[in-house]
Amino acid sequence: QVQLVESGGGLVQAGGSLRLSCAASGSIFSISTMVWYRQAPGKRRELVAGIGMSDITNYADSVKGRFTISRDNAKNTVYLQMNSLKAEDTAVYYCNAQIREYGSSWYEYWGQGTQVTVSS
Repeated sequence: QVQLVESGGGLVQAGGSLRLSCAASGSIFSISTMVWYRQAPGKRRELVAGIGMSDITNYADSVKGRFTISRDNAKNTVYLQMNSLKAEDTAVYYCNAQIREYGSSWYEYWGQGTQVTVSS
């Protein structure tokens, strides 16, 4: 059974940095797109950053120049380096990935979320 487990969230002051990790486990044959989303209280879930198998990345305008997404395929892990954090970055951050298990088709998976709180 495939699982995505996020870590690295916490409380940080404005201007500070955090690094989120999301590790996929299970009988994984391949992982294509890996994406970070976030959801602030009372708001819709929004895409933060995504990375494809060829390491092509895309970012929300609100985080460009401050956040960097990367992946380690050997560890089935995606990272989100967040610098120059602002109060408006406060949200629950979720990992999402398209994963194919051995002998199976592609499915979408979500992590449980990790809280990021930025104090101003």
